[in-house]
Amino acid sequence: MPAFFIKLLGAGADNSVIGLRSLKENSMASVSALGVGSNLKLGDLLDNLTQSEQGRLTPLTSQQTSYKAKLTAWSVVQSSVQKVQSAAEALSKAQNIATTKVTSTNTAFTATIDASADASNYSVEVTQLAQAQSLVSGKFGSKTDALSTLKSDADNPRTLVFTQGSGDKQKIMSVTLGDDQTSLTAIRDAVNKQQGGVTASIIQADDNTFHLSFTARDTGENNAMRVEVTGDSDLNTQLGYDAKNPIAGKMSETVAAKDAELKINDIEIRRSSNTITGAPEGVTLNLTQTNEGKPEQLKVAKDTAPMKSAIKTFVDAYNSLQTTINSQTKYTAADKGSTTQNSSNGDLLGDGTLRSIQTQLRSMLSAPVGGDIANLASLGITQDVTGKLTIDDTKLDKNLNEKPASVSAFFTGDGKETGFGVVTNKLLTGFLGDDGAIKSATNGIDKTLKNIDDRIKTTNISINSTIERYKKQFTQLDGLVNQLTNTGNYLTKQFDAMSS
Repeated sequence: MPAFFIKLLGAGADNSVIGLRSLKENSMASVSALGVGSNLKLGDLLDNLTQSEQGRLTPLTSQQTSYKAKLTAWSVVQSSVQKVQSAAEALSKAQNIATTKVTSTNTAFTATIDASADASNYSVEVTQLAQAQSLVSGKFGSKTDALSTLKSDADNPRTLVFTQGSGDKQKIMSVTLGDDQTSLTAIRDAVNKQQGGVTASIIQADDNTFHLSFTARDTGENNAMRVEVTGDSDLNTQLGYDAKNPIAGKMSETVAAKDAELKINDIEIRRSSNTITGAPEGVTLNLTQTNEGKPEQLKVAKDTAPMKSAIKTFVDAYNSLQTTINSQTKYTAADKGSTTQNSSNGDLLGDGTLRSIQTQLRSMLSAPVGGDIANLASLGITQDVTGKLTIDDTKLDKNLNEKPASVSAFFTGDGKETGFGVVTNKLLTGFLGDDGAIKSATNGIDKTLKNIDDRIKTTNISINSTIERYKKQFTQLDGLVNQLTNTGNYLTKQFDAMSS
């Protein structure tokens, strides 16, 4: 810049600057060319100012990252708590966990058991399997020709009526047939559309012979059918059936309805189905064939494996939760001379809600339950110094073998307020509920993240506004200095000419 211009600025700089501030913006240089005319390196200065302004976001983005990590950590904790809750819920229903198993292999039947089955041996002789009744019509030359030419009466419509059973157990299925629904095919379709206690089918004997068959959906004598067609005497003659009042030419019985008959330890048992429940209690027999005169042995033996598996599932889930909590609250002292915390610290370090959950769970483990088995330690489960559970298999197996009912009672209590499984399940369900500790903690983090996000958006707007203001000011400064330099150069040349 010419020395004369510097002197000129010194003499009347204030007035010159004030006057030049009104320069039109059409003289503004592009941002990428800032300082080219004035040689002031304004582009670099703007970059530095931009970087400095963006530094205002650093504490906010750091907070955002930290709270997002907390939210992820809570998700991991919640998943671990849910596993413990599921295991505790299973133990709260320990009465549904089988303590016996079938050890015999049988041919006349298969057997399954529930938790109420006792260990014992039974002699089972199946003398008769249950059957579903089947009726078949006489011969018809076509399956699509109408079987009746009578017109239906509106006051007494043509209705196919199936009656099964009697008294309180009587079941009636009514199928209304239009005038165009008296062929074998139409009757079959109308019956099956009801999806009731009877199904229909067509049996083709040869090229020109068809039969209509009705079959009870369920087995047993109480499901035997009586068939009647009201409102159409012709069709009733062809399809009616009553075992107590047989009429020649009507439907005939091809498979009789039968109940299942068997003996268990020489006690006669009769059921309408081939699935026999309650004989003996807790055992379900599915009959497959008769073995009259050759009874088979059903062996039900003690089995502690399901209960032990349920207990081990709870212990494993609980220990996994402790590992998760310890990981999320881990603290490592900062290195000497460091001004920042150690990066290996848990994301929920110092979180009071998580510590409260852990404390309540540990207190619950040692709380007495009452009964023959008073607490987990009596069962064979103890806490080590880290707060995790360990199982004494010898002690647990002894309890399961010698006191299975007491073990079940320890976990189930009254099923509502007492019992280790019941109380634990209720506590964990509370943690996981919509108003629970975990939901409250994550809701608080979500709210904080929203506030941080709003502040970041506001700060970004402020930064962009500031940078835009700098750009305008620098562009004006660049044009101003460039114009003053040109003016100074011109005046210098004029004075040099005057001097010469």
